[in-house]
Amino acid sequence: MSAPEPSEELLAAIRQVMPYGKYAGRRLLEIPEPYLVWMHGKGFPRSKLGQQLALIYEIKLNGLEGMLRPLLDRR
Repeated sequence: MSAPEPSEELLAAIRQVMPYGKYAGRRLLEIPEPYLVWMHGKGFPRSKLGQQLALIYEIKLNGLEGMLRPLLDRR
């Protein structure tokens, strides 16, 4: 039995490029966890990007980053 295909929403979030700030130009999955924790404390933006950042925060918080890293470059 093979693993299910990731959703388009998940793929879009891990491949999204941070458009501003200290980590501008990096894909969201590549942003360090401490920065996401800081953003979580401040409140994520109320936008699609904010939803994606919140998803990446949860992924990293639950130790799932390594499982998703291979999907960064898969097309």
